Amino acid sequence: MRPLTFSKMDFSQSNLFGYIEDLQELTIIERPVRRSLKTPEEIERLTVDEELSDIERAVYLLSSGQDIQGTSVVANLPVLMRQNPAETLRRVLPKIREVLHVAGVEMQLTAAVSFLTVLQEESVSIHTYSHSFLHIILQNLEHRDAGVSNAWLETLLAVIEALPKETVRHEILNPLVSKAQLAQTLQSRLVSCKIMGKVANKFEAHIIKREVLPLVKSLCQDVEYEVRTCMCRQLEHIARGIGTELTKTVVLPELVELARDEGSSVRLAAFETLVNLLDMFDADDRSQTVLPLVKSFCEKSFKADESILVSLSFHLGKLCNGLYGIFTPEQHLRFLEFYKKLSTLGLQQENGHNDNQLQLQTLEQEKKYISVRKNCAYNFPAMIVFVDPKNFHLELYSIFFCLCHDPEVPVRYTMAISFFEVAKLLNSDVYTIHKELVTLLQDESLEVLDALVGHLPEILELMANRGENNGSESKLLSIPDLIPALTTAEQRAATSLKWRTHEKLLQKYACLPHIISSDQIYYRFLHRMLTIILTNNVLPVQKAAARTLCIYLRYNRKQEQRHEVIQKLIEQLGQGKSYWNRLRFLDTCEFIMELFSKSFFCKYFFLPVLELTHDPVANVRMKLCYLLPKVKSTLKIPTDKHLLQQLELCIRKLLCQEKDKDVLTIVKRTVLELDRMEISVDAEQLEKEKQQTEGRSTNINDKMFEKKRRDSKASSVLAKSINLSVSGSSSGTSAGKEEKKSKLVRSQSFSTQALHPKYSNIDKCPNKSSATGYTSSVSGMGKSCMLSFSDDSFRTHSTGSSGNAAFLSSSSSRNLFNSADQKNSGNKESQSRRMSIKNRKSNS
Repeated sequence: MRPLTFSKMDFSQSNLFGYIEDLQELTIIERPVRRSLKTPEEIERLTVDEELSDIERAVYLLSSGQDIQGTSVVANLPVLMRQNPAETLRRVLPKIREVLHVAGVEMQLTAAVSFLTVLQEESVSIHTYSHSFLHIILQNLEHRDAGVSNAWLETLLAVIEALPKETVRHEILNPLVSKAQLAQTLQSRLVSCKIMGKVANKFEAHIIKREVLPLVKSLCQDVEYEVRTCMCRQLEHIARGIGTELTKTVVLPELVELARDEGSSVRLAAFETLVNLLDMFDADDRSQTVLPLVKSFCEKSFKADESILVSLSFHLGKLCNGLYGIFTPEQHLRFLEFYKKLSTLGLQQENGHNDNQLQLQTLEQEKKYISVRKNCAYNFPAMIVFVDPKNFHLELYSIFFCLCHDPEVPVRYTMAISFFEVAKLLNSDVYTIHKELVTLLQDESLEVLDALVGHLPEILELMANRGENNGSESKLLSIPDLIPALTTAEQRAATSLKWRTHEKLLQKYACLPHIISSDQIYYRFLHRMLTIILTNNVLPVQKAAARTLCIYLRYNRKQEQRHEVIQKLIEQLGQGKSYWNRLRFLDTCEFIMELFSKSFFCKYFFLPVLELTHDPVANVRMKLCYLLPKVKSTLKIPTDKHLLQQLELCIRKLLCQEKDKDVLTIVKRTVLELDRMEISVDAEQLEKEKQQTEGRSTNINDKMFEKKRRDSKASSVLAKSINLSVSGSSSGTSAGKEEKKSKLVRSQSFSTQALHPKYSNIDKCPNKSSATGYTSSVSGMGKSCMLSFSDDSFRTHSTGSSGNAAFLSSSSSRNLFNSADQKNSGNKESQSRRMSIKNRKSNS
């Protein structure tokens, strides 16, 4: 079909029929989709009465439903067993057993998985399970489809681990004798091999010797190579079950014979089993039996049997270290050279020409050689142990260099994964591989970078601490190109589409304060983190950069640089034009509360965070509300009393002024959470304020006592000279009246100030302490709250202070009125006495 090019469509008569043909072809493609839709009759047959219970519906669908419905019931079997195990075993399981005799592949596979799930969930006891499910598993074990048979076999092998010994012996092991005979089918004999490998760990050695080993020998000599291969791979499990002595006398001879088998897969299985059983052979068996076989494998691998090459390269590390004690120096060198040869297999030689023995390679050979070199990279740490880390530079460094520069990504990827193990083994000589670290950091494949970054902090710490021990400057000199390589790696990850690698890289870069100097971090990495927060579009990457930036800030001890970064965070994030940046500011503040002290957060970020209560974007205010409990937890009383007042004021403004329903819901929920919080108390500061308060009260009491003493002395003098003062009282009366009037005016001004109209609505939006104030504000929200909060003279107080203040103001005003009244009445009495004295004198 020709492609449709809509950008240059030509509707002339010559081209119109071509487009029509294309459209007709598209309709032909769509026809099968239309035909696949269900007809009303089919829908009617698939419809089930909704009033049926789960058990009844399952029985109905298994009895008269279609295959897809029956498969659905079988898949739902674990759920039915959890809900009603008794009824499911009585009614549903027999129906499933009947259906499986004629079921298709899909239902068989589903049943095998469901039976295994029921076993793993322990919906019934193991006795009930073996009684109800085991026979169904055994019946379907020899299904004609190999995939179905393997599925049931996996279920059976899992069941064997949980079954008691007697059940395994009677239900599985005894019938196994007949199924392992040569007259049985190939599939039956393969199943018998795997079952014998599983039951070997269930019984004692004498039972295995009497009932299992004869069958094992028979199957190792089976006429089919598939059976011999399968039985050879089970010999490891059987050897672990029968112990060292029987392994030496029974298993080892069979392995030697199978290692010389005509089938390559049989020889491969024998080789891998020998390697896995090295720890069960003594030194004589290793030197006289195993070592000659291994040498033979290595010699044939390049000549006549390349099929074993990949497996040999994979097991070479375990093999060399397992036979290390019996190697002569010549054999040691031979195996090392063999490993070196495998490490460069398929690559060009140093002169730039292909090896003469290697002809034009096919694609299959190239894949095989890549797998071999990848396995050599996997075994590189084991080969370091084989040659001793002290001899690394002399014996293996050239191979290490080649593997790190291999043209294929899987090889370099494997080297990046094992790099940390290599660094640990080299210990104080780790500085010798710093160039390869830089090379892998700058690798063109992000997969290689991702593999290396996993243990990058540990690698850098090893290089910094063990490469040079002469101080921080020497540490930096041991990795001269590290900083450019790290910045290049981050930039490449940032420009790629693999944001998870970028996130992982930024998280691991948090280790740099322990590796390089603070100035280098400040000039090469810190500002880069801020740029990522401001410009990157991936949220996990931004959060990773924010957290790493906070760690850099924490380890930076230069106040100027610290203040500059803090100012940029507040201005470019907290006060940024984009609401996205303001959200990231709140994320950064959360990291700061996690990494820094409470006083640091309160000093620099508490008030900028509270300013976001006025943010025009609802999402910012909502995120702030979620953060408020953590913000409050940073406060200490009485040191941060003023910040607590600001926090309470912001919450009340949100309660009274918030118009977004979702934000208001979060605010109310946050208020309840804040109610339950207890603010930490700064005991030292509290003690200081208490001492200061006690000192002030002592001074006030001393002054009052001194004043009373002076007043009493003055009153005695006044009593003696009262007759003298009468004559001059007329001249001082006017001055005394003026003084009393001014005191009366002041007392009246206090009373009017206490009842100022501004606070006439204060009961409508009560001003109480932190916890009670939040809750009361939820219920008292309204226009009155808006009016009272709009007044700038309104101030909040800490717990119990507002009530006391109100009480003090009212009592002080009452005292002022009472004192004024008493003074006025006293003045009137003195004036009346003076008038009576004057009248007497005039009469006389």
